[in-house]
Amino acid sequence: MSILPELERRFRRALAPVEEDPDPLLAMIRRSQDPKFGDYQANFAMALGKKLGRDPRQLAAEVAGRLSVDGFCQPPEVAGPGFINLRVRDDWIVDQLTAAIGDERLGVPAVAEPKTYVVDFSAPNVAKPMHVGHIRSTSIGDALARTLRFAGHRVVTDNHIGDWGTQFGMIIYGYRNFCDGEAYGQNPVGELSRLYQLVRRLIDYHAGKTRLAPLAEKLAGLESRLAEMHAEAAAEGKTGDKRVKKAIHRQQKDIDEAREELGELRAKLEAVEQDPELSKLAAEHPRIGQSVLGETSRLHAGDEENRRLWREFLPPCLAALGATYKRLGVAFDHTLGESFYHQRLRPIVEELIAAGIARESDGAVGIFFEGQDAPMLIRKKDGAFLYATTDLATLRYRVEAWQPDAILYVVDFRQSLHFENLFAAARRMGYERLELKHVSFGTVLGEDGRPFKTREGDAVGLESLLDEAVARARKIVEENDDAKPGGAELSPSQRARIAETVGIAALKYADLSQNRDSDYVFSYDKMLAMNGNTATYMQYAYARVRSIFAKGGVDAEALRASRPPIFLNTPAERDLALELLRFGEAVDYCLKDYRPNQLTSYLFELANCYSTFFENCPVLKAETPELRQSRLVLCDLTARTIQKGLGLLGIDVVEKM
Repeated sequence: MSILPELERRFRRALAPVEEDPDPLLAMIRRSQDPKFGDYQANFAMALGKKLGRDPRQLAAEVAGRLSVDGFCQPPEVAGPGFINLRVRDDWIVDQLTAAIGDERLGVPAVAEPKTYVVDFSAPNVAKPMHVGHIRSTSIGDALARTLRFAGHRVVTDNHIGDWGTQFGMIIYGYRNFCDGEAYGQNPVGELSRLYQLVRRLIDYHAGKTRLAPLAEKLAGLESRLAEMHAEAAAEGKTGDKRVKKAIHRQQKDIDEAREELGELRAKLEAVEQDPELSKLAAEHPRIGQSVLGETSRLHAGDEENRRLWREFLPPCLAALGATYKRLGVAFDHTLGESFYHQRLRPIVEELIAAGIARESDGAVGIFFEGQDAPMLIRKKDGAFLYATTDLATLRYRVEAWQPDAILYVVDFRQSLHFENLFAAARRMGYERLELKHVSFGTVLGEDGRPFKTREGDAVGLESLLDEAVARARKIVEENDDAKPGGAELSPSQRARIAETVGIAALKYADLSQNRDSDYVFSYDKMLAMNGNTATYMQYAYARVRSIFAKGGVDAEALRASRPPIFLNTPAERDLALELLRFGEAVDYCLKDYRPNQLTSYLFELANCYSTFFENCPVLKAETPELRQSRLVLCDLTARTIQKGLGLLGIDVVEKM
């Protein structure tokens, strides 16, 4: 049983006579910040008193009088202006922990009313290497899917990969014009990736040349206007006016941004022009952008040769993605890419037109929303379909195939408007009762505070991130093993296996421990630290428990089967026991708004509680055999909870570090 949900259930009954909608008040029941005020505190009396025009303290006493907590908590105490303080009974804590000893779920009940969730996450483009940006969607989506399943829900994971469209037009064009046959034979994915990047660079070069003059003209206009603003302020004697200074500051900021954009564009153009091979290819393929669109159109129209090439390219690309996912420990129930929905696009557009949901405008077809100038286009003037069309067809398929109660889209924040429109369109299609949630997330930044990129300006490849994290973890593992008092304990193969587990765990945990809405700065040193809120610290806490069992020759299974009595004789023991019972709360908080960092925060607090317990409560050398067994149980429950919690995050533990 989880403490907070149980308190909320009991307070709901106590609040019923004075409040019809108690949910906002129940949200004000929290853990006490100071142990002298008990374990939990209900702080709703002030808000409720204001609403009802009654004295908060008197109201709190009335609610506390109706609150039934016998056998669960000590009698509630009303303090200050109306705080209701509660202390959980020690015998109840012991009973719950004793029940958890033999429970695979560690006392966390499954939901009473399971739902069906579709979780859409990762979604890389097939023909391009996964990069640092994919770690967030992949880690967050996998963690949510695992946690929803643990909670008792039915979960369908779907990797909506980009295996169609313009990127394949680019690869087909590159294959026909620039392919190195020998390289393709030896490493098809590497060569296809090179071709994609080459074609992309040539397209960007020609597009950049077109943008150069207008951008320079824009900058000149901004600078001219700034000069006018200074002159006007001087002529009118307003150089010290706050509003004028603010307007000048904004204008200067626009100039700085335009100047930076122009500088970056010139640098990219010069990089191509100063490279003899690239410069030659750019001159030989001046209409490469239009040619790529032509290849894409032929692919979509069913051109036999383009379809053959697409079918040839796809398997090795999917195999490469599969290898990365295997390394990350991530699996999907379905991998239905954009190509799967190609034949469904025309019918969905015709259906939406017939239903009056979409209409034609200037030759294109779109869905119009009040307050927005531009519609959500679902068919272009030339008849081509868009991402929005595919997403609507995907939504329709998922509803028909899996009958979900909710669909979660784990996609970065830059797609917020797209999903706002998609969900509005879905409601018009009749899906009012379906929960549609954009689980958005921020950007991974470098030390300079900008999106994390290579020196060449490309997004950092995910495989290189994994390799570097594992290499650094290997160094830490070796140093720690070599420094052990009795000498190194791990074989080279054990070191390699532990380094792989620790390195990848560090990468995933560093991402999951962030508020998903926030950007965060990528740092190997921080994510692999042996202290602080890191996977390495959690894995070390787990390994420390296992080392106690190994050192004492303790059989964990036999210990669990014996169910020895648990004693809470010291504050450290009680604090750890209470924290263990909060695991269910952490799962609930994680799923309330789909935030895995709620679970990482709990694990960090649990590990800290265990550290305090470890320092203050001898285990193998406890004063009595009974106390030794009790503390071994607390250690075992801690290790199992850390293992289960990390498992919900898609992270493995190691027995030794």
